[in-house]
Amino acid sequence: MALPPSDGPTSRFAAFQHKSFALYWAARFASTFSVQIVSVAVGWQVYDISRDPFDLGLVGLLQFAPALLLMFATGAAADRYNRRTIMALGMIVEAMCTGFLIAFTLAGAPSVLPIFVTLIVFGTARAFFNPAQSSLVVNLVPQEALSNAIAWNSSAWQVATIVGPVAGGLLYGVSPIAAYGAASVMFLAGTGFVLAIPQPAQRTTREPASWKTVIAGLSYIRREKVVLGAISLDLFAVLLGGATALLPVYARDILDLGPWGLGLLRAAPGVGAVAMAVFLAMSPIRSRAGFLMFICVFSFGAFTVVFGLSTTVWVSIVALALMGAFDMVSVFVRETLIQLWTPDEVRGRVNAVNMVFVGASNELGEFRAGVMATLIGTVAAVVVGGMGTMAVAALWAKMFPDLRRIQHLESRD
Repeated sequence: MALPPSDGPTSRFAAFQHKSFALYWAARFASTFSVQIVSVAVGWQVYDISRDPFDLGLVGLLQFAPALLLMFATGAAADRYNRRTIMALGMIVEAMCTGFLIAFTLAGAPSVLPIFVTLIVFGTARAFFNPAQSSLVVNLVPQEALSNAIAWNSSAWQVATIVGPVAGGLLYGVSPIAAYGAASVMFLAGTGFVLAIPQPAQRTTREPASWKTVIAGLSYIRREKVVLGAISLDLFAVLLGGATALLPVYARDILDLGPWGLGLLRAAPGVGAVAMAVFLAMSPIRSRAGFLMFICVFSFGAFTVVFGLSTTVWVSIVALALMGAFDMVSVFVRETLIQLWTPDEVRGRVNAVNMVFVGASNELGEFRAGVMATLIGTVAAVVVGGMGTMAVAALWAKMFPDLRRIQHLESRD
């Protein structure tokens, strides 16, 4: 459960006034940064060994599949057992996986199969880690500081996902062992931060294990229209509006930028998202939060259309940055509402479902973009996807009026 409200004034750094959150934030950053290093390094190493692009697709799939297959088990674990302990164990297993990758590299094995097996174990650890870490933040700060905590939490994730791949590429350029070694050290550091968090209050489920308790998160989402609307809005908006998979086409054939330009295009949404996350932490949303979320999802779709039609480099980069910024507002409001509206005893199971939906929307969104680009062309695929996102925002605003009418992010109203 969240800590009880305090009477002290809130500030732009309200969440960091609580030592537990500061340690949690450091652990979250270290973990995400390490995962990005491993993902980039493994991709390079797999392609160096096999020279088969299909294997690169398996790298991502094998890390996502455990979260999907174990969705009910991972959420139930986060509600039944200590979330801090699950986070620590997850990072220890991830550190062990990077240690195995170091051993594999030193052995110079010619097959990618051991790497794939390691990625399954790695993905399984992440599958248990993610619902636990998403659910724990509510137990570390009082309710009035929750939105501030989520904003700073989002900034940690965004910065790590921008800088991490760059660090992974540079470290792999030195040697694969340097990349895996750095990731292992950061995983262990993150474990130390987690274990240093004082034991927080947490309502654990006391119901006997049964199919009903396992799927309680999915059942709660179906019943609670505010949570259902927030999760499904993100699912369909990203599924239709995702254009990341097609950025190489724009960099090479439409904007004529080359590889360095692709890096700019990929970085632009993250830069916009980080800037917006910091802004939200400094200037929290005071009113009409639900309506603002729908406006930002609609704007995300609109700037997707702008990007799709643009043949000017600076317009494309600005459009991508604004897409990232508007998406961050949507993410911020959605994550705050999910944590605020979900009882602590089912929060892990709800977060497990939410994270699978988010992962599925990203993976399937890229697949959707690729298929549509093959059928109707790259520009048309992006433009139609952006228009679809705009339509989803308008339709969901009508279908979920309670979500649209949400005012504040400090309490359920």
